[in-house]
Amino acid sequence: MNAVRRFGGAMIVPVLLFPFFGIVVGLAALFKNEQIMGGLADPDGLWYQIWTFMENTGWTVFDHMELIFVIGLPISLAKKAVGRATLAAIVAYLMYNTFINSILDIWGPAFGVDISEGADESTGLTEIAGILTLDTNIMGAIVISSITIWLHNRYYDKKLPDSLGIFQGGPFIVMLSFFVMIPLAFLTAWVWPTVQNGIASLQGFMVSSGYVGVWLFHFLERILIPTGLHHFIYTPFQFGPAVVDGGITANWVSRLGELAASDTPLREQWEGGAFLLQGNIKIFGSLGIAMAIYSTARPEKKKQVGSLLLAATLTAVVAGITEPLEFTFLFIAPMLFLLHALLGATMVTLQSAFGVVGNQAGGLIEMATTNWIPLMGNHWEVYIAQITIGLIFTGIYFYLFRWLIVKFDYALPGREKDENQETKLYTKADYRAEKEGSKTEPAAYASDYDRRAAAFLEGLGGSENISDVTNCATRLRVTVKDPEQVENQEYFKNNGEAHGLVKNGQSVQVIVGLSVPQVRDSIEGFIDETNKSN
Repeated sequence: MNAVRRFGGAMIVPVLLFPFFGIVVGLAALFKNEQIMGGLADPDGLWYQIWTFMENTGWTVFDHMELIFVIGLPISLAKKAVGRATLAAIVAYLMYNTFINSILDIWGPAFGVDISEGADESTGLTEIAGILTLDTNIMGAIVISSITIWLHNRYYDKKLPDSLGIFQGGPFIVMLSFFVMIPLAFLTAWVWPTVQNGIASLQGFMVSSGYVGVWLFHFLERILIPTGLHHFIYTPFQFGPAVVDGGITANWVSRLGELAASDTPLREQWEGGAFLLQGNIKIFGSLGIAMAIYSTARPEKKKQVGSLLLAATLTAVVAGITEPLEFTFLFIAPMLFLLHALLGATMVTLQSAFGVVGNQAGGLIEMATTNWIPLMGNHWEVYIAQITIGLIFTGIYFYLFRWLIVKFDYALPGREKDENQETKLYTKADYRAEKEGSKTEPAAYASDYDRRAAAFLEGLGGSENISDVTNCATRLRVTVKDPEQVENQEYFKNNGEAHGLVKNGQSVQVIVGLSVPQVRDSIEGFIDETNKSN
């Protein structure tokens, strides 16, 4: 389970690239729409040509999604020499697809594939870095990258005889990958055409399952957030191959111009179903939750709580990163998080009943640029209904959360049991000095990231207690050797401004916030310094 959590966290590295490029494509569709821009949207005009230029480049990550995932996973999962692991992964993936190309070119009919038909959705073939191969989408990329990372972590340090010393390290991993990719390529050529047919059937099943499927998808996507397994729910839908080949995000933004030009209801034009609408939970649900927490804080603490909630809520609403807000109440009141998942799934399902479909997985910026703004002209009724339902549920969230917080007296921010408890950031030196009854000058650090990293590192038991470190969008994911050396949640909140702590045996998650990549870099720097000094 620890490995699965780490893998789920690693998936966020490439995923974080997609919102920006989706916004670029969405803006291009908006500014090229003649119904909105009028004469400016003349295809022969400079305005249209400039936005075509921007749109073409905006497709970069969508057109090369497989390579993005192959490269992105080693960044989080390689335990050492991340750059060499990344190089090995990309070479292994190119070898894998070249092997498949050769198999289909020589023995294609035996596998029921005619490679001469070329790359097309109907043929199940695609081009990866100029190589005509079976379209395994990001599933193939993830599998090959993961296998190469495993080989790297296991054999990178293997000592070869001096006569073969030139092949040690990265070259040895590529050599191993060469021979591993051969049976994998044959297995793919044999199995994947059948899998592609199954995926087509899955699309029909999910779409035909109606509102039950929509509700279940969004409930699981939310309720699994604490485990990190929610990535496995939405990734096949967002980036393929489930429901829509190539994924909902890429297909939706590619059809924005067509969808905007037609007044046919969106759900009749769009075959991807009402999945990937969880951005509504992030926007409307977060507003209701934040207001409930603020309203139940003690009067003398409202100002302080308000400033904390403002940053967390803006992060959720605008950027679509909800962990800073959700982890505020998740561990104190798990029942509230269950209610959150139930209400969110119900809200989205009701919105889908009023015709809401599309690419709405992120925050307000992504939702506006790839849905509301380019499509409002012909589909404003759908979005008015969506916003109305969302605001109604904001009120429901507020009422139910407020009622439960008061009824069960949950010790959320501003409602601490000790009324005199002060919210203050401490360093490890302050923490020890208070216990020893003396005052010690805190250490000076090059940056605030280093300061927080040093506090987290000591709270985790020091460099010697850490087996590996990765991160997702907001969480530092650490495997420790001795869980008993890890400090409690209050230490991490007071000494490193963490939002929370999750401990499950040797697996530890520190809820850092959006600065987690920089904090992780600092921690790895401290660990490297310790290893060198030893």
